[in-house]
Amino acid sequence: MKIPVSTKNAPSAIGPYSQAIEHKGLLYLSGQIALAPGESSIENSDANQQIDKVFTNIESILVEAGGGLNDILKLNIYLTNLENFDLVNKRMEEIFEKPYPARATLEVSALPKGAIIEIDAIAKCD
Repeated sequence: MKIPVSTKNAPSAIGPYSQAIEHKGLLYLSGQIALAPGESSIENSDANQQIDKVFTNIESILVEAGGGLNDILKLNIYLTNLENFDLVNKRMEEIFEKPYPARATLEVSALPKGAIIEIDAIAKCD
């Protein structure tokens, strides 16, 4: 059975999807951009601040599901400019414990709301 997970501490979905779905011990998180809860636009174009906000949103959803960032198994990271790749690596080294999650990083032409980064994740649920 699919169980939706949502929190007011992360932005609401901007389309017909759930913030996350729990199924058979795994949590599938929809892509998060640097929106603040209750906001409809991204207010900061600074890469570091957008990266931090995205991880904050992901963490809020994980906490709602009873977990945390170190429960993440896989990340898909979408960047509008691969020049921000090193910034993402640095931030991940600061917030994750080893072993780091598996990961794919892709450069894309555009993201919703003018975001420069979007991340979706798969995490374990206990």
